[in-house]
Amino acid sequence: MLDTPATAGLADRSELEAPAPSPATAAAVSSPASRRLYVPVPVKFVLVLTFALAWMGVSILLSRPWLQGLSVVLGFATAVFVIAFIAYVPGFMNAFLIGSILADRRPRRRAITEFPDICVLVASYNERDTIADTLESLHRQDYAGRVSVLVIDDGSTDGGLEIARREAARLARPGMAMRVLAMPRNGGKSRALNAGLADTGEALVVTVDADSYLRVDALRKLVERFLSDPPGTVAVAGCVLVRNSRENWLTRGQEWDYFHGIAAVKRMQSMYHGTLVAQGAFSLYTRDALDQVGGWPECVGEDIVVSWALLATGARIGYCEEACLFTKVPTTVGQFARQRQRWSRGLMEAFARHGRLLFKARMSTLFIWWNLLFLPLDLVYTLAFLPGLVLALFGYYWIAGVMTLLVLPLAAIWNLIIFRVQARMFKTQNLKVRRNLSGFLFYTVGYTMLLQPVCVMGYAAEALRLRKTWGTK
Repeated sequence: MLDTPATAGLADRSELEAPAPSPATAAAVSSPASRRLYVPVPVKFVLVLTFALAWMGVSILLSRPWLQGLSVVLGFATAVFVIAFIAYVPGFMNAFLIGSILADRRPRRRAITEFPDICVLVASYNERDTIADTLESLHRQDYAGRVSVLVIDDGSTDGGLEIARREAARLARPGMAMRVLAMPRNGGKSRALNAGLADTGEALVVTVDADSYLRVDALRKLVERFLSDPPGTVAVAGCVLVRNSRENWLTRGQEWDYFHGIAAVKRMQSMYHGTLVAQGAFSLYTRDALDQVGGWPECVGEDIVVSWALLATGARIGYCEEACLFTKVPTTVGQFARQRQRWSRGLMEAFARHGRLLFKARMSTLFIWWNLLFLPLDLVYTLAFLPGLVLALFGYYWIAGVMTLLVLPLAAIWNLIIFRVQARMFKTQNLKVRRNLSGFLFYTVGYTMLLQPVCVMGYAAEALRLRKTWGTK
């Protein structure tokens, strides 16, 4: 799909700690130096939507022979449903992504001279192997304002509490207070974050996962993006990338997912004023907005549900692709499955609590519907397309055949565009894009074969109301 052998990746630790560009330089590179023609975002939305619908219309016309053949086997209605979620809907999504990324001209991230006080909430549960590194990376931040770091230990049983206390005492410095709040017993991430929210008072609240490592300029750039974004912005999601990508084939594939897929979707959504998830791993919120929606809800997908609650108030959620945090991703299939099942269950929780967003008149409503389509997409892929691949091996091309190749050119274009955009962002951050060809091959060929059945299992678990737990490992 990509002509270049260089694929997405994160640099090693020495590269993560490379000096950050100065605020003036960062502001200068955050957007094109000049814009000859300003096109309002709603106009861009209409143009991109028209392009995506036109692409889907062409796909429908080209697929008529495929539809006729499959109708003989499955019946017309079932055949339309299967082909729609194998080709039509994914094609529309890819076309919309391409058009949006090409049209994206976000406001400049302005350098600031007055730095507001912020608090950083680090919810931690059995993270003895990573909490010290997380606090070290916070200690190294170049943020010039006052920072209050609060580790909320949620009843850890692995000695993580003692390590957090020791490191907080060692790493506290002028301008950065560090302390630990010990919960009496494990109560879940939402309860831990809400306890931290109640124990702090700063107007800006940042959440950071306890298994993560922030670049030295991450907090500064996140706050600069928040202060540079349009009025009504109450949260900004940071850029989460993979830290342990070199461990095995699974982490290499996830590196592409974070660098390529997740980042592209967040960039697109923020362009239309509605990033759907300010992820708990690294995001900024205003305290007033969190108080307005009652803090983080008690559920496994607390970050997506609180994000949708904020969107329901009419607020805007942004995205800062230059504020980089590196997180450790699951290293085994079991860990990966538990994580993605939790994400799928969180999506269903969001619809259950904020389904009215489907009928809210704003550009980001398209992405709520987009998320609603994930369920049939995952079901058709798991229950129809994967069996269709098996049938194709035996010469039966009813589901997987020549016509399914129609989605490949657009997917190839999408991959190339996203790679160029992300690589350019990496260059401005003094980050190195390393070679990861094996991870790219797995990401493009086998990743969805693992991901989408796992998501279906998550939907089923939520529908059956199975027990919910915090953690992916």
